Amino acid sequence: IKLALNDEKLPVYGTGKNIRDWLYVEDHCEAIDLVFHSGVAGERYNIGGHNEKRNIEIVKLILQRLGKSEDRKGHDYRYAIDPTKISRELGWLPKTKFEDGIVKTIDWYLANPEWLK
Repeated sequence: IKLALNDEKLPVYGTGKNIRDWLYVEDHCEAIDLVFHSGVAGERYNIGGHNEKRNIEIVKLILQRLGKSEDRKGHDYRYAIDPTKISRELGWLPKTKFEDGIVKTIDWYLANPEWLK
């Protein structure tokens, strides 16, 4: 988002068809807090958003939301995890739909330009 706001190229590797799991920051923080207070000591929990998206989809969404043009390429093929354990054992699921979270994130950057410096 910062790069797009500064009219810089976004680093999308390969064809942009690489997949990642996306999670809104507030949901991530809530899950960390839940693991800290309710998780089993020494256990590991993958925190995932159940939102696997291709990198190019995210780039297009950000650029569209910011009214910028599209001209990008990229690298990592897939960064997705299995968050079943945290859901099964602690009952956690993200509250924020991806489509809402990405808009809130972009809007936060637009409302906080001093943070970008």
